[in-house]
Amino acid sequence: MPLMKEHDEEYMALALELAEKGRGMVEPNPMVGAVIVKNNEIVGKGYHKNYGGAHAEIHAINEGGVNCKGATLYVTMEPCAHYGKTAPCVAAIIGAGIASVVTTCVDPNPVTSGKGGQQLQAAGITVRMGVMEDQAKKLNAPFFKLIQKGMPYIIVKWAMSIDGKIATVTGDSKWITSEESRRYVHTLRSQVDGVMVGINTVLKDDPLLTCRFNEGRNPKRIIVDSRASLPLTSALIRTVQQSEIIIAVSKNAPTKKIEILRQSGCRVIETNGDYAHVDLKELFLKLGSMRLTNIMVEGGSKIITSLIEERLADKIIVFIAPIIIGGC
Repeated sequence: MPLMKEHDEEYMALALELAEKGRGMVEPNPMVGAVIVKNNEIVGKGYHKNYGGAHAEIHAINEGGVNCKGATLYVTMEPCAHYGKTAPCVAAIIGAGIASVVTTCVDPNPVTSGKGGQQLQAAGITVRMGVMEDQAKKLNAPFFKLIQKGMPYIIVKWAMSIDGKIATVTGDSKWITSEESRRYVHTLRSQVDGVMVGINTVLKDDPLLTCRFNEGRNPKRIIVDSRASLPLTSALIRTVQQSEIIIAVSKNAPTKKIEILRQSGCRVIETNGDYAHVDLKELFLKLGSMRLTNIMVEGGSKIITSLIEERLADKIIVFIAPIIIGGC
């Protein structure tokens, strides 16, 4: 455990709250927030707002200005020490005259991991790690999984009646959930990199899988379709320009059908599953190599069951409606 100082958790909690504002906008980067404190007063704060944009520390330093000299920086992840889309934050922290840095944990990314803290200490800056580490790792669980396992964080979502009947994504069964829950689902869609369903759900409901109630980004639309049978007349194909469509097929899917889907604007990923199945773990590794950080799986029942049985789900969200559908 780190040597805690008064107000450490108070300021770090604020930094974590700021970091949350970047959800759905910064991936595959982590969500990061920063607060600069001098003489027990906040002089600067910021968060990573969008992928490729300035990091949290830079926003906080810009706000703090000359007041940063001799101040303490609270940041929700070890500051970066490498050139990526932006210059290293470590250099900016040193240049601003920050006296001490308090953070939660080491950045798991090998290009920075441990180097940020080492460079700050070499410059005479005090570094303390471990403050609210568990909360920070929970916030950025998708980032940690992508870096450490090479796979996206998998959220499984379904809706069902009180007698256990599972709702589909759209269509005749959408009344099972309320308007409020449907809006929440669209908010979730705006915060993930991809939404996944099985081909049976597409054939039954013809969903768009876009964000209709939220101004956020549209996720990539991923269809598990072992036989490459997605109809060219589907709503997905008609809206292929709105957001990328990824079709996951088995290695034995008809070559002609695969080529037609590619000509229609879809990306096709082949896996080593048999004709009737897609190898889900292989699919997730390939999606991870594309830097997809988190994926929400919305159905149907077969793919959800497979994910749970294969222990590939990281988080499960279930909506239960107080109604009885009955039937077999």
